[in-house]
Amino acid sequence: MPNPTPPHGNRRPVAYLNEQFLNSPDARAIRILSEFLEPLAHFRREKIRDTVVFFGSARLREDGPLAEYYEGARTLAKLLTEWAEQFTNSTYRFVVCSGGGPGIMEAANRGASDANGKTVGLNIGLPFEQFPNPYITPELSFEFHYFFMRKFWFAYLSKALVVFPGGFGTMDELMELLTLTQTQKLAKKMTILLYGSRYWKEIINFDALVKYGMISPEDLNLFQYADDPQTAFEILKTGLMTFALQPDTPETPAISKSRNPQRPGGTG
Repeated sequence: MPNPTPPHGNRRPVAYLNEQFLNSPDARAIRILSEFLEPLAHFRREKIRDTVVFFGSARLREDGPLAEYYEGARTLAKLLTEWAEQFTNSTYRFVVCSGGGPGIMEAANRGASDANGKTVGLNIGLPFEQFPNPYITPELSFEFHYFFMRKFWFAYLSKALVVFPGGFGTMDELMELLTLTQTQKLAKKMTILLYGSRYWKEIINFDALVKYGMISPEDLNLFQYADDPQTAFEILKTGLMTFALQPDTPETPAISKSRNPQRPGGTG
């Protein structure tokens, strides 16, 4: 026999508990907003003021043919985290942040973990390669569905960017940040460092872009090269001390009040 009708009839769940609705096209805006608000809450709770982002291939391994880049990322992240510890007071500064996966991302999170520092992983669900590495601080490990929301968090908190050798994804992320910097869509000065000059000069002919008038000669000043962890660290340290440690540096999510609420340290 069918179940008797409840005394007050069949009641639908409230909208915010209705999984069918939340996973529907009509609720896409809610899902997008969730990928802004949920990380924001965690960053504030963990008092993360800003980050240094490491990009690079998921395919580079500790024991592979390009293992020197894995070791370089790990060493650089450790040096940076140890140096940044001196600025920890009410907030954490220059926290190492990666895409959360294996390869260079793992190496960066691992180096920060070696220095007993907090470290961020902005992971994204992909058919292959992309699984969270074990070195991310658990409270700062995030899973994204939307690439553009993941990119937002890379840009919003970062005060510097280190780009190790990589493929389509790495180049996509690099070009996005270079474009934001070139077009002055960031309310901050960001140090951009390409690690592995031989690789990058072979993969991307920036001089040809200038030759054909696709970029201006001064656009080559938007980034620098480094080929070893110590040189990279000195470039990052100089950039961060020059542009990110000034009294008028825009506030970030870890700070509840901002002097510039429209553009708090990131994109407009």
